[in-house]
Amino acid sequence: MKRALLLACLVACGDDPPASRDTDLADAADTTDAADTTDVADTEAPHRCLTWSATRIPLFGDLHVHTRLSLDANLQGTRLGPDDAYRFAKGEEVGLQPYRPDGTALRHLRLTRPLDFAAVTDHAEFLGTVSACETPGTAAYDDPECVMFREEPDRAFGLLNLYVAASQDAVAYPALCGDDGAACAPGTRAAWSTIRQAAAAALDPSTACTFTSFIAYEWSGNPGTANLHRNVIFASDAVPEAPISYLEEPYPEGLWTRLRAACDALPGCDVLAIPHNSNLSSGLMFEAKKRDGSPIDRAFAEQQAAMEPLIEVMQHKGDSECLPGTPTADELCGFEKLPYDSLSTAALHIEVDPNPNDFIRDALGRGLGMLETLGVNPWRFGLVASTDTHLGTPGAVAETSYPGHGGAGAAARETLPSGLVDQVAFNPGGLVGVWAEENSRPSIFAALRRKETWGTSGPRITVRVFGGADLPADLCDTPDFAARAYAAGVPMGGLLTDPSTRAPRFFAIAQRDPGTGAPRGGGPSPSDADEPSAALERLQLVKGSFVGGTFKTEVIDLASADVDLPGADPATCAPPPGGRDRLCATWTDPSFDRNAPAFWYVRVLERPTCRWSTRQCLAAGVDCARPETVTDGFEGCCDSRYPKTIRERAWTSPIWWEPQR
Repeated sequence: MKRALLLACLVACGDDPPASRDTDLADAADTTDAADTTDVADTEAPHRCLTWSATRIPLFGDLHVHTRLSLDANLQGTRLGPDDAYRFAKGEEVGLQPYRPDGTALRHLRLTRPLDFAAVTDHAEFLGTVSACETPGTAAYDDPECVMFREEPDRAFGLLNLYVAASQDAVAYPALCGDDGAACAPGTRAAWSTIRQAAAAALDPSTACTFTSFIAYEWSGNPGTANLHRNVIFASDAVPEAPISYLEEPYPEGLWTRLRAACDALPGCDVLAIPHNSNLSSGLMFEAKKRDGSPIDRAFAEQQAAMEPLIEVMQHKGDSECLPGTPTADELCGFEKLPYDSLSTAALHIEVDPNPNDFIRDALGRGLGMLETLGVNPWRFGLVASTDTHLGTPGAVAETSYPGHGGAGAAARETLPSGLVDQVAFNPGGLVGVWAEENSRPSIFAALRRKETWGTSGPRITVRVFGGADLPADLCDTPDFAARAYAAGVPMGGLLTDPSTRAPRFFAIAQRDPGTGAPRGGGPSPSDADEPSAALERLQLVKGSFVGGTFKTEVIDLASADVDLPGADPATCAPPPGGRDRLCATWTDPSFDRNAPAFWYVRVLERPTCRWSTRQCLAAGVDCARPETVTDGFEGCCDSRYPKTIRERAWTSPIWWEPQR
């Protein structure tokens, strides 16, 4: 009954390394010009950018961004389009809703540091609906649903979203589009053209390679409001004439098949899909069933592994790494967890305990089990993070200036919400990091495909991990560690292939986000406009293995600093003391069993800093001991489930071991 109702509505170096190694974990001597073809790893050719590195450079981006072309963003007052989103990603200031009668914005926002790359991923399902309802003279403009769209946005938000919340065997186009969607097809193609043109205009065509854009969209299936969403990312400007939405293909395997067929017919086309935050999927994201309800087979597993190399571990609607206590105790899993199990319960603030099967670490373990039974692991995912902003503001992840992200969060269509700018349960989201030879579409897409990626909860923490039995033990003490590590092992996302019985050694190194304005080692920020960062506290390796039919996990502290020192003071939110600028370690797995499939990924934690909600509550003078200061909209300030401070973090893609059979 409740569901029906909801449908309706990863040996530490003791000291910091010398300054000469402060190069974002890339070998200092390895940056070359485009004429250099020496390489220690597989790279694409030719090289386009003047700055190119055989051992790859770290780049940060956002691959989950909505603009006014998305139905939900539009109905919540977003006026920024794809071109505006790319302007923001490149460092320009934009205006945000609400707007005055003369069209000027009441709020403005600018990134303190531009992104390296981004993709606008508007919902494919209603591109044509938005266009048809906003454009006088279209066949559907005067349809009652379009009138409702324009005049009753809150009601339209709920009722139109029922079309994508329908069960997969009952999907239908909005009535205003007609039974076959023909009335909305021209609008869909026009919006897709706008998305493509904005990506083309944003791409830096020069050899400076300052910014990379990707043509992309979101496939937004959520049967019963369970989140099955995928972001579809194209490698180049060779893309289909229109996106394939949930309304045309309501099953993920159907989406993969149609995407592959469309790309195979277009020279230069390649594509991958990234499943969203799995924490709101009500058990469906990792259900491991085909459309007929039968268990997935080898063909399905191979198809998913090929089409979905990555998964989103963090975004505005929470962290999906692991749930505390499942499958093993790990108190650091308790980070940005939502008290919801689906998109509707989140949007309607109806608290339902999340499903333990919806978290990525558990799914990685079950994938190891499917390797045993199917011979293929469909869930050998790499990890990324993004924002899922619905304001058209990619990379807006600062806790200090969080404007809310819309979507299932608080809207600001006509007036600013009183109190906190978003539901207290939500957060500013994260960023995706890639190790790529250069900032270009081919190089970044290749990094995504091979899973040399990591996700962060917002800070620009740079991290690398390599694995291999032949990795030298002294990599933390050498400036050319990356070249030596590539030569002797595999990076994050890679598969160990050593046929010997030797246990693998892992080399992990992380560098803090330098922030803007805050001195190294912490200290006060000189300006409220600056974006301070915190030093690093822990470098951890998370291991999962499938032994004797059981998934086992353990968390290994590779390096740490000042764990026992207090974090930021919630009364001032001054940067916390202690921590390190860099943490580094090598470690050999003492319990390696070559007959047991396994994975290892790195988790990096900062020293505790104030959460966005703490900062806004402090600025508003809220004192939970004085009820009269807790005014409307600030009740979340005193909800003890949401900590005053958080340990921002990064997660790398795993390194994998698969026994030869």
